[in-house]
Amino acid sequence: MHMADALISPVVGGTMWAAAAGVAAYTIKKTQNDMDEKKIPLMGVMGAFVFAAQMINFSIPGTGSSGHLGGGMLLAAILGPYAGFLTMAAILTIQCLFFADGGLLALGCNIINMGFFTCFVAYPLIYKRILARGYSQNRIFGASVLSAIIGLQLGAFGVVLETLLSSKTELPFGTFVSLMQPIHLGIGIVEGLVTAAVLAFIWKARPELLEKAASGQALGGISTRRVVTGLAIAAILVGGLLSWFASANPDGLEWSMARTSGQEELEAPEGIHQTFSDIQERLAFLPDYSFKASESEPEPGAAEAEAVEEEAWPAVSGGTSVSGLVGGAMTLALAAFTGWAVSLAKKRKKNAHA
Repeated sequence: MHMADALISPVVGGTMWAAAAGVAAYTIKKTQNDMDEKKIPLMGVMGAFVFAAQMINFSIPGTGSSGHLGGGMLLAAILGPYAGFLTMAAILTIQCLFFADGGLLALGCNIINMGFFTCFVAYPLIYKRILARGYSQNRIFGASVLSAIIGLQLGAFGVVLETLLSSKTELPFGTFVSLMQPIHLGIGIVEGLVTAAVLAFIWKARPELLEKAASGQALGGISTRRVVTGLAIAAILVGGLLSWFASANPDGLEWSMARTSGQEELEAPEGIHQTFSDIQERLAFLPDYSFKASESEPEPGAAEAEAVEEEAWPAVSGGTSVSGLVGGAMTLALAAFTGWAVSLAKKRKKNAHA
């Protein structure tokens, strides 16, 4: 559900950039309450894991569409909503700048749609309320599935609303929303099941992690080694190998656009859109999670293109594996650096008041 720049106007893009920056600033301030040295590596490996997991598109049966894990609910449940939002922002920033996944002008939209609605709406209003009476495997399952569905529905509606405010006449509101919401319901169910499975593993290994995240407390003396190691190994396997098994079907947003406007991508206007596109093109060294094509390499003909489409599945690709591993490492570094910076600010503030 990564929006491209062509879907939004400069005014909407700028407004959502400001909104995302404002939420991030508020979040950094609030994160200082529960940030400690134990949470920093956890933010890093969670960021790497979600980055890798988002590379795997799964098919939605009977639709010709696909979806991928959003990860916002998973991050909020393990890290708490504030650290979870910052980690999601780090993931989306790395994807945008270096892999050209989601537009640069639309980065604020993507952070709000995939981070804010899950961490600050679905998590406190759905997930935490279901588990307020106590933790159990059944309650974790129900809370994970329901909150993931609600979070994704809100994010999908956010996309529709942002295109409406951008006056994208190619995507009339009624038709677009009637396609976006049902297809993302199917995607949300799968995401909820994956979220429940990961949280069940965390709960069995270190139940205190989920409880501390919910109460907004620092991790303190809780050992996170087993969880961090498990998630790091999972991130490497998912990004380096399992990403080959991603579905080639268009994702829910592209699928809805194709059935609304007749095309999976809209043409971006000139001006500021082109400026942002040029910046992104220069920065993205692994666009679309693959190696850049050589400028001297000829464009494939129709027959060659058809042959490419009929390649055997899984799509074994060195570029995909490198993207998964490099992107995961970059996300780990940025998320961990964010946690370290917040922790450092907390220590300086504490020393100033001492």
